[in-house]
Amino acid sequence: MNIYVNARFLEQRITGVQRYAIEISRQLKMLSPDIKFVAPGNIVPDGLADELNIVAHGKMSGHLWEQLELPRFLKKRGNPLLINLGNTSPLHYKNKLVVIHDVAFMRNGQWFSKKFYFYYRFIVARAAREALKIITVSEFSKREICELLNIPADKIEIVYGAAPNESRDGDGKAICESGRYILAVSSLDPRKNFGNLIEAFVTSGMRDVRLIIVGSQSSIFRNKKLKEAIGANPDIIFTGYVSDRELTDLYRNAELFIYPSLYEGFGIPPLEAMACGCPVIVSRASSLPEICGDAALYVNPHDIDDIKRAMSEILSSAELRKELILKGRERVKLFSWRDSAIRLAKIIEGVVTN
Repeated sequence: MNIYVNARFLEQRITGVQRYAIEISRQLKMLSPDIKFVAPGNIVPDGLADELNIVAHGKMSGHLWEQLELPRFLKKRGNPLLINLGNTSPLHYKNKLVVIHDVAFMRNGQWFSKKFYFYYRFIVARAAREALKIITVSEFSKREICELLNIPADKIEIVYGAAPNESRDGDGKAICESGRYILAVSSLDPRKNFGNLIEAFVTSGMRDVRLIIVGSQSSIFRNKKLKEAIGANPDIIFTGYVSDRELTDLYRNAELFIYPSLYEGFGIPPLEAMACGCPVIVSRASSLPEICGDAALYVNPHDIDDIKRAMSEILSSAELRKELILKGRERVKLFSWRDSAIRLAKIIEGVVTN
């Protein structure tokens, strides 16, 4: 089969979208060694690039590479099927599948810069119309894409994400040594709702416990007020980006993990926490009940008192902690990168043979 994967994700900082692209790519390569991966020529060679046998091509990067150099590269190779794993794809190239993780920019445009909003509104809508099939990551996102992009349901297939396959022993103890802590993991986007989480933590009256927030702050979502709130309280630790190994140790040593997001297409961090034996609190919103099932304690993300209640319940009840840990370990077994890649491979095969 003449199939390429758009590996532009290799030049991007790893968030949920890139994690999905990386893990699915690894599994696809094992399932179908003939699949090829093409990335911008400026990517730094590393173990993953070697593992995927990346073809590095061109002098551009980012959107310019994707829109200009990538389609020229493909046309010279007979217009192969192109798998796009990260929301965007080259325009005017129709032999493609596109993974659209969510359409938060359309549902809540105020969370994004105007430049981001207008670009993604145009390019994702165009990609959805042009693609032979759309892949998304949850039933929730499928409904959103149908409604907001006016795409028929039979054009959309669901391929779930998962938690990491391997056990990673890490070196995050230096951050953990300050004692008991609550862990939150995500970029500081407005939709992640860290403002309400911080207010709930500060006003809770909890003692001898800290709030550790892990994640990078993108220039697109810069929030000066939130950054000041974090810096003003010694019991709130913002680590910035950490390695996978450090993150694993943080999950394993946390009293609880909290994910008060207002909108998620899937949400990998709650599953990562469950896989590490950490009790989980999530919002009763968007895809999170679909993904977490009965293995999490739910909160109204707009209700600060409800967020405080949930944190206090887990911190004060060893029995509840044990119950959530056990349910989490079972829940995470339902999601597998291998199974997801097999499903995607079957979708690809159906497109190629039709």
